[in-house]
Amino acid sequence: MDVMAKGKRRKAISLFSGAGGMDIGIREAGFDVLAEIELDEHCCATLRANAERQHSATRVYQADIRAIEPAALLRDLQLEKGEADLLFGGPPCQSFSLAGKRLGLTDERGALLFEMIRFAKTIEPKAILLEQVKGLLSSKTRGGRRGEVFEKFLSELEGIGYTPKWRVLRAADYGVPQLRERLFVIAARGRNGFAFPERTHAPVEECHGLFRYEPYVGIGEVIAGLGRPAPKVHGKTPYERTDSHVDVTPARDRERIARVPEGSYLAAQTHLGEELRRGLSPKDTTKYLRLHRKRPSNTLRCGEIFYHPTEDRYLTPREYMRIHGYPDDYLLKGPIRSRTGSARNLDQHRQVANSVPPPLARMLGQRIKRLLDEQNA
Repeated sequence: MDVMAKGKRRKAISLFSGAGGMDIGIREAGFDVLAEIELDEHCCATLRANAERQHSATRVYQADIRAIEPAALLRDLQLEKGEADLLFGGPPCQSFSLAGKRLGLTDERGALLFEMIRFAKTIEPKAILLEQVKGLLSSKTRGGRRGEVFEKFLSELEGIGYTPKWRVLRAADYGVPQLRERLFVIAARGRNGFAFPERTHAPVEECHGLFRYEPYVGIGEVIAGLGRPAPKVHGKTPYERTDSHVDVTPARDRERIARVPEGSYLAAQTHLGEELRRGLSPKDTTKYLRLHRKRPSNTLRCGEIFYHPTEDRYLTPREYMRIHGYPDDYLLKGPIRSRTGSARNLDQHRQVANSVPPPLARMLGQRIKRLLDEQNA
């Protein structure tokens, strides 16, 4: 391998950037992110705040990606076709999520998946990295068969000269304290020599066999130290803290979660009166869920906020960031809502839940960079 190639930083462009979780990992892997394209105004405020803090030259474009011409973007960045090393992003996933209505390409958000193809066709990056929910693997077109959307995406990648590889990765298998499973596609021009990394962590009962895995990381290990100073209480005391360690729990929710033991959820507490469990069914395993210190978190979601393992409150956005693997000096901007729900722009909890864990992105980015370096591309 060329020594200069191994050491040089490479050029990347980020689509559907969100709060920048994937971008953090890609930068740490040795790429300069030249542009971040995102529609949500609060996510853009987050991206700009961190670019300013880091004195980064990254350009943040707040725009509907469908309104951006890739050729104009290249001119703006003073790049030629084929100069970008990596194009990466995680298009909105609600259309393919197993937890949603699975409207696929009949939902306009589903069609955004193919914006990755449109940009790649013009920019001609050396490699492409896509993150999606695993439901994409079985999503179908209207009246079609399961898996047809993903097959169409792969076919279009191949049609513009890329060879894709894909795998569903569980974040906890790589040291992130979260049972988050997502599909990752890595495509390279021509022959694709990329190899996905093997897992490094496993449940403790699997750590004593032939393969010497490290045990899964529990959330108690990563949120330790955030208890002091205690989080500010939303709506009761003014907060100007930039660390996003803010408690947004309503009084009634404190009363309900107080009756739930560590690692369990309210609907399972059948000995409690109906007044406390009102509106919950036995299937509501993630509502009023109190996490366990010694276990990874459930997948952080946009629909609920999980509860602290020992305190009667929601986890704060900063604690969510620790569970996701964000660095402590990373800033979140935008509202901190006491209730999740339908809203045009994303609050801080949902900015984190929508993003790729930075350590997972770094691991994949390092492998992509190594591949490009070895090819001296």
